[in-house]
Amino acid sequence: MPDVLIAGAGLGGLTAALALIQRGHRVRVFEQASELKEVGAGVQIGPNGSRLLISLGLREAMERVVCVPLGREFRLWSTGQRWKSFDNGEAAMRKYGAPYWMAHRGDFHGVLLDAVRKADPDVIRAGNACVGFEQSERQATIRLANGDTATGDVLIGADGVHSKVRQQMFGDGQAVFTGIMAWRGLVPMERLPEHQRQLMGNNWLGVGGHVVTYPLRRGEILNFVAVVERDDWHVESWTEPGTTEECLRDLSPWHDDVKTIVRNIDTPFKWALLGREPLDHFAEGRVCVMGDAAHPTLPFLAQGANMALEDAVIIARCLDDFENVPEALRHYEQARLERTAAIVRGSSDNTKRFHNPALGDAAGAEAYVDREFQPEKIAQRYDWLYEYNALTVPI
Repeated sequence: MPDVLIAGAGLGGLTAALALIQRGHRVRVFEQASELKEVGAGVQIGPNGSRLLISLGLREAMERVVCVPLGREFRLWSTGQRWKSFDNGEAAMRKYGAPYWMAHRGDFHGVLLDAVRKADPDVIRAGNACVGFEQSERQATIRLANGDTATGDVLIGADGVHSKVRQQMFGDGQAVFTGIMAWRGLVPMERLPEHQRQLMGNNWLGVGGHVVTYPLRRGEILNFVAVVERDDWHVESWTEPGTTEECLRDLSPWHDDVKTIVRNIDTPFKWALLGREPLDHFAEGRVCVMGDAAHPTLPFLAQGANMALEDAVIIARCLDDFENVPEALRHYEQARLERTAAIVRGSSDNTKRFHNPALGDAAGAEAYVDREFQPEKIAQRYDWLYEYNALTVPI
């Protein structure tokens, strides 16, 4: 059984740790933060992700914190006109055999953290930032910011979009500013008018931007993300505070329902969206990257966290099935490259679909939505995402 080192205790790193511990591996997770918590933001867990969490024994714990939406609607930025999108409540369960969950990232992270600590209380080494690694034919060694090292049979870089492991393996790559930035925030549902408290996901389609809202934490909180075309903000951070006034300026022509949400956010945060070409390798020898370290993506298919969950389960399966670690990581890479690249590119394509000049007036919008969001096209765009099963796909 390989002795596994993991850099990063985010959603992907913890899922990999849990999957590996449950299979009998010795695991050590090194995390730069001294206090383990996730930032306040929403995360959508599609059936392709939830079936993996259920397989790891987390159904009950997740059901206590998530919201299962009644469905999803498209709305027009200017008039609020509604179109039905797809059901991702009971219908998702029937169609894909697993639920569609909407979760507060911190709640989700807490469920994983509890499960990992219960499985092995000594796994996580907080306050230990990875700054690089060495490897030989027989072992991999992680280098930590405090000068310490740790050695194992395999190192998994789950250290996020600014990954030190990826940087050493493949360089920084080119991150290209997309010309768009996002506002995000959370609103207690009780602050909103009654007609805005429904347990629905909403995609507001617009000109030069789009807005996504959905309920979290059993429906107690509304998650808000507004994506706008702006070329003067280039900071790729989830924790950069902005102001309500600035956010309202960016959304001044939008429907009152959108502006009501903004006015009720305590602190809106803003982050620049950078695009990157997919890598053509995830592994070298005894070291690999996963999650955002391997395939950072724009958020327009809501698949970032789901891809990390899939990676985690595939890595665990490969380390189980192939005794030779470099061979196991080659199989992981082969199983994941094509799918993750397709998701990264599909997410980029959705930018143009969600903000389009055709949405400028009601008549143009009607024709555009009828053409672009008919049920067959939605199924074509999403079925392949949700039907994928990392527990059974060939490795």
